[in-house]
Amino acid sequence: MTRVLLYTGKGGVGKTTSAAGTATLAALRGLRTLVLSTDASHSLSDAFDSEVGLEPTEIDDLLFVQQIDAQRRFERSWGDIQAYLRSVLHMVGVDPIEAEELTVLPGAEEVLALLEVRDHVRSGRWDVIVVDCAPTAETLRLLALPDALNWYMERIFNAERKVMRTFRPFLSRSSSIPMPDDTVFDALRRLQSDLSDIRALLAGPDASVRLVLTPEAVVVAEARRSLTRLSLYGYRVDGVVANRVFPAAGADTWRRQWVAAQRGILEEVADSFRPLPIWESPYRVCEPVGVEELAAFAVEMYGGDDPFARATEETSLWVDRHIDTDGRTYTLTMPLPLASASELELARHGDELIITVGSYRRVLPLPAALARGVVAGARLDDGRLQVRFAPREVARPVEIPSAAGPLESASELAQGLTAEYHAKQEAREAAIGEGR
Repeated sequence: MTRVLLYTGKGGVGKTTSAAGTATLAALRGLRTLVLSTDASHSLSDAFDSEVGLEPTEIDDLLFVQQIDAQRRFERSWGDIQAYLRSVLHMVGVDPIEAEELTVLPGAEEVLALLEVRDHVRSGRWDVIVVDCAPTAETLRLLALPDALNWYMERIFNAERKVMRTFRPFLSRSSSIPMPDDTVFDALRRLQSDLSDIRALLAGPDASVRLVLTPEAVVVAEARRSLTRLSLYGYRVDGVVANRVFPAAGADTWRRQWVAAQRGILEEVADSFRPLPIWESPYRVCEPVGVEELAAFAVEMYGGDDPFARATEETSLWVDRHIDTDGRTYTLTMPLPLASASELELARHGDELIITVGSYRRVLPLPAALARGVVAGARLDDGRLQVRFAPREVARPVEIPSAAGPLESASELAQGLTAEYHAKQEAREAAIGEGR
């Protein structure tokens, strides 16, 4: 299977250089390699100092580079839907230019650009595909979009299609607004299928994300948050690139101060991201440009490690959510490394558990065994979120503490509420017995 590596980080930390260098090293090791970018700035041509086309362009032996045409992908997947929405807005008097802007789905161009990655994986042509992603915030929104759009399509558009099939003859005669036909719904279904493919590919065992940072407190703080949120959406992180590290050898007084400051931050990075490998790249006079310099950059950065090996549970910060049971209650566990109780909120809505970390939210469908029960407690322990479900006849639902309260105490709170519930039941039954 094709190995897929995604590089992301705060703007300006060197993620494009890291991605390009990794791809160059892969080709030198005899792997058929493609590197492409979902970043709108498209810096790969600058990194390789070569023209890059909209189709894979050969830069060196076994090394190809591509600049994705996100607009073309967007029009192919969203065109029929957008045309219908424009016709509706036109009928209600919206200016055509404004209608064009209103029917552009935010973030869709970037996420649909990942369909290019899916197609390349399916082709079987490549051993390694390296993706230079947009800066961290945009990447997180991009990776969250498949789940979000799938949720809406499963619940809204399926029901909408059934309603339209029944009432279209009546609505079309009584309204001047055009009703969506099967072409629109078919386009939505194709889009849903495409998004599911992207999700399955990026969350699969052959894909992983690498965080690129520089030894600066603000940059490291963002990288820590990124790890938590990538884990929230179920994406595997298998390494950290620490770029622009001052070498200690031959340092003058001024540089020795920088070396000491960076070393302290790098120790924090090692503690925060353990057991991930931390690949360090020294500060250079100028950015490496061209195949030879990028290859030297990657060789020095990775040392004797194999950056193309498949990630395992021992070499990555990713453990798929799992369910344990004692025969009566169930505990859902999912990784949220570096998360804090103050930024975590949980909610239960029907057969779904809604998990919010800061400004990012994931809706998690519950298996039938959990959906039949009630939430009896929640706990955040050593980077793992644990939510306990009990049968309805055993415990009443517990209001899970949000950011206003300590999540760590939710388990004890649940036990207290359950005990209180049973005590009230016993008192009520005793009062009824005395009344007889």
